[in-house]
Amino acid sequence: MTTTPTKHLDTFANPKPERDYVIRFDCPEFTCLCPKTGQPDFAVIQVEYVPDRLCVELKSWKLYLWSYRDQGVFHEAVTNKILDDLVAAVAPRRMRVQAVFNVRGGITTTVVVEHGVSDVRATP
Repeated sequence: MTTTPTKHLDTFANPKPERDYVIRFDCPEFTCLCPKTGQPDFAVIQVEYVPDRLCVELKSWKLYLWSYRDQGVFHEAVTNKILDDLVAAVAPRRMRVQAVFNVRGGITTTVVVEHGVSDVRATP
């Protein structure tokens, strides 16, 4: 497997497809660029999903995240894109992606997107 950043996500067969179970991974070193200033944005990306037939291979996931390092993108757009790409790769029963961006200009941003859940509740 290559170590070049890529948008391709590799998968492997779910070893227990007849059972619902949760896979979680935290990625505390996500980096992209602010599309307005070009300055780096740092975030923790948290993924939680119930696999169906496929699971995400983690080295390809790491290389996928690296592919955003030099890309200018808004927080909301990148979080939704990550969910869309993961869902396209593994077609999970349920999935949740949360991106917690570090403070910039006195503001911390958290974006939560979900797949296979009937409603998304915002905290009042």
